[in-house]
Amino acid sequence: MNKDKVKANLHWILKRLVVFVFVGLSLKGNAQDGSKTIKSSEDLNIVLIHVDDLGWTDLGVFGSDFYETPYIDKLAEQGLRFTNSYAAAAICSPTRAALLTGKYPARTGITDWIRARFQGGIIPEDGQNPSGYDENEDKPLRTPQNYLYMPLEEVTIAELLKERGYKTAHIGKWHLGPDDYFPEHQGFDINIGGCDLGQPPSYFDPYLPFNGNPEYVMPNLEPRKEGEYLTDREGDEAVEFIRKHQKEPFFIHWATYTVHTPLMGKEVLVEKYKNKTPGNQTNPTYGAMVESLDDNIGKLIEALDELGIADKTLVIFTSDNGGLINNPENPVTNNTPLRSQKGYPYEGGIRVPTIMRWPGKIPAGVVTESPLITMDMLPTILSLVDGSVDESKWDGMDYSTFIQKPTVPMERDLYWYFPHYRGEDVVPYAIIRSGDFKYIRYFDERNGELYNLKEDLGETINLYLQNSSLVKELDQKLDNWLEETKARLPQRK
Repeated sequence: MNKDKVKANLHWILKRLVVFVFVGLSLKGNAQDGSKTIKSSEDLNIVLIHVDDLGWTDLGVFGSDFYETPYIDKLAEQGLRFTNSYAAAAICSPTRAALLTGKYPARTGITDWIRARFQGGIIPEDGQNPSGYDENEDKPLRTPQNYLYMPLEEVTIAELLKERGYKTAHIGKWHLGPDDYFPEHQGFDINIGGCDLGQPPSYFDPYLPFNGNPEYVMPNLEPRKEGEYLTDREGDEAVEFIRKHQKEPFFIHWATYTVHTPLMGKEVLVEKYKNKTPGNQTNPTYGAMVESLDDNIGKLIEALDELGIADKTLVIFTSDNGGLINNPENPVTNNTPLRSQKGYPYEGGIRVPTIMRWPGKIPAGVVTESPLITMDMLPTILSLVDGSVDESKWDGMDYSTFIQKPTVPMERDLYWYFPHYRGEDVVPYAIIRSGDFKYIRYFDERNGELYNLKEDLGETINLYLQNSSLVKELDQKLDNWLEETKARLPQRK
């Protein structure tokens, strides 16, 4: 057994002890106040659908005038729709770690997307995540190196639910490190497709690997029908898991690879959108991918209804970051009325569609402007399962009471942190949204940006020079937050 494997196994054993102690204390506290602790076949199931790169306006119910999403639109009609919902980052890996741990990316050390092995993401001999800085050649700042994997010491929502008697499944994209850090080492009973890849080799069976290298394949997704579409396969796997475990509490983390590149859709659907009048969005292949996602959401919801377990199943639908535009001349999608796209600090990069459905518990057809962010999922789910939760253990807020009675708006500040350079126009930044105002601070000492999102959702009018007192106040909040999360800051050369 190699050194990395030995180290990973030791980490795993230590973490199990930590989880055991944590859960024991949690259950003890709940028993004292009379709340439920031990789960049974009558308890709440969780289906958490985490779409890859889905933009805020990529759904009919969120304003798309081109893509067709009748099943997701119906999900919103039957549940609660958040219009001020945010991803923890403008890119995938930080948001995925934040979802699983309930922690801000600044705290986890995963602040950029994690490189797969074929992209140079090789774990060093000592097995440690990097703690140094990138020099960035002609740039003025050294920037903290991103982690190569999510540490096994991190306690995930899957582990917390597994300790409470849940059957757990990860289906789809993982992108949080190589083999020793796959989902099965982070609390999931089964892992279908989760690995270090940030996108699928192909959306069609047999899912051929990158560069013909058999090392880079999605695990536990053996070919079964040539030409089968990956999103259909994921949907089938989710439904099969539900049918198998319908008599016991289950947690599914369906982190579908859709709608990430490579852009590949079913031919019949691509042709459908080629023959359709374009709207703000125009890409027929992307439209086909969105519709395939929608079809499989419908398949999953139909299974819950058919099995008679919809009323004890919370379905959460969200995205890991904003939509990708890439080439404005031939855009992947269009995030109008939001500014910009995935990877950028503007609303088009971080605002995402979120829906929650729980028949009989969450009121149907309600829309809320209360701010929500990725880390809120863990304490909310855990509170619904246990009856109470200590929010101080995580960076997210417990929305369990709010989603059942969404009348009084939630108020809080939200933060983002990206201490890296990206391309020619993204420099290290931190963001705070406080009330209607959003402030972007740049670490290279250029002027920041301040927007009133209530009056200027498209972020067209920078108020930075007009409101120095508010900038000073928000700067202090950012300083306090960066210190509290122990964020690794860029350094001037």
